[in-house]
Amino acid sequence: MTKEDKPESEVLLEEEVAGDAVEAVKEVVEEAQEKKAEVVETKQKPQYTKHKDDRRGAEKSVEWVPKTKLGQDIVNGKYTSIDEVIATGELILEPEIVDYLIQNLKQEIVYVGGSPGKGGGIKRTATRITTRMHKSGRRYSMSSLVAVGNQDGVIGMAKESGTDHRAAIEKSLKQAKLNIIKIKRGCGNWECSCKGTHSVPFRIEAKHGSVTFVLLPAPKGVGIVADEESKKLLALAGLKDVWTQTYGQTGTRINLAFAVFEALKKLSRVKGELIKSQSTKPIPVQV
Repeated sequence: MTKEDKPESEVLLEEEVAGDAVEAVKEVVEEAQEKKAEVVETKQKPQYTKHKDDRRGAEKSVEWVPKTKLGQDIVNGKYTSIDEVIATGELILEPEIVDYLIQNLKQEIVYVGGSPGKGGGIKRTATRITTRMHKSGRRYSMSSLVAVGNQDGVIGMAKESGTDHRAAIEKSLKQAKLNIIKIKRGCGNWECSCKGTHSVPFRIEAKHGSVTFVLLPAPKGVGIVADEESKKLLALAGLKDVWTQTYGQTGTRINLAFAVFEALKKLSRVKGELIKSQSTKPIPVQV
């Protein structure tokens, strides 16, 4: 059903919801920038987070008090980088751990939602809205997809839902920090062979739902050859030159994003340290 066929009340409701989503994204981005500035000022201290004062409705800054053994070890100086924590295999149960160890953490919101526009087009939004009928009326639920990374081999992603746009984005951001992984990078293209970390070391393929995503190593200067949403995730992971191939219903952006994330996780699931592919000796050719 086109926009012209819908009742005027539903059209106004969709436009109002889309406007709220844009405002929620702006507020979350501004808070992330303020939080980043606070982290820079307190490099040697535990991360400060904001909590709401129930009595006055204002926000106040309090010192982060670790609740897990891993958080206490980090504050005591046992681990000084996120790579050391990931190498131990311990679960990260506090998002403040990632904020404390990664000073240059960046975040990207994957636009998974959309509202119909004039002429059959879709206006992409940061949250996807689902509706269910209740005896008292319609009940709305918003879901969002957020990715975080340091553009140097560390990336995390998560999808969460909430009753409003702001809550959904904040929940996704916290869960994305808990899903942090370390990917393996390299230079697996025969045209380059620079042994750098600007691309992937080999071809990798992953599938989520009906979407199949393929990563191919590329030489320097090619850039990230992918759609805009996939390019966000690959750039957060620290890849600079890579070719991609996609199959299936790629219009479902949630499945596409998770296929990209699964492909990045598979880069580390190899045996050995890729000694043969990184060897300087020429490969013998059978005649």
